[in-house]
Amino acid sequence: MASRSKSSQRWLREHFSDPYVKKAQAEGLRSRAAYKLEELIERDRLLKPGMAVVDLGAAPGGWSQYVRQALGDGGRVLALDILEMPPLAGVEFLHGDFREDAVLSQLETLLDGKAVDLVLSDMAPNMSGVDVADQARAMHLAELAMEFADNHLRPGGAFLIKLFQGVGFDDYVRELRRRYDKVAIRKPAASRKRSPEVYALAQGKRPAIK
Repeated sequence: MASRSKSSQRWLREHFSDPYVKKAQAEGLRSRAAYKLEELIERDRLLKPGMAVVDLGAAPGGWSQYVRQALGDGGRVLALDILEMPPLAGVEFLHGDFREDAVLSQLETLLDGKAVDLVLSDMAPNMSGVDVADQARAMHLAELAMEFADNHLRPGGAFLIKLFQGVGFDDYVRELRRRYDKVAIRKPAASRKRSPEVYALAQGKRPAIK
């Protein structure tokens, strides 16, 4: 247990001295993750007025909060998470497990047959510490998110997803390249250096898979 408590203490020290955590607290944002999204969004000017955006794995709400502010009064932000999320003005929140068909159909009901302009996924499984199992669960969520984008993203739309480098990563990126005109792998400055997480940004959804 000693090493575990040491690593927990190290995480807490890093967390509270983290400039992005301090910035988020000062600016009233729900999480430092908002700065990852801000960098990714700004670089490619992904947000346009009036867009419909779906945020998968939204809690505690940092991404949805940023998107809502950036869109202003127009557009639509739908957020989903297995965890509860305190309400955000102008964000429609669905509480449930994205792996369950019933939850997916509730999300589809909210969309009412309308296509989405941008799908965001910051989903990650609860990490067990067993790398092989964690990576398999993370890739399963990523595959579900890609399938959701296949079915609900408009042609020309964009899909931004957090991925963990490991087994299945290269195949997943290959699948994105079959579906989108442009795919880039990004590591935002606010992403902790030793974390295996990266973000895949797929733009220009094709009308049909290659």
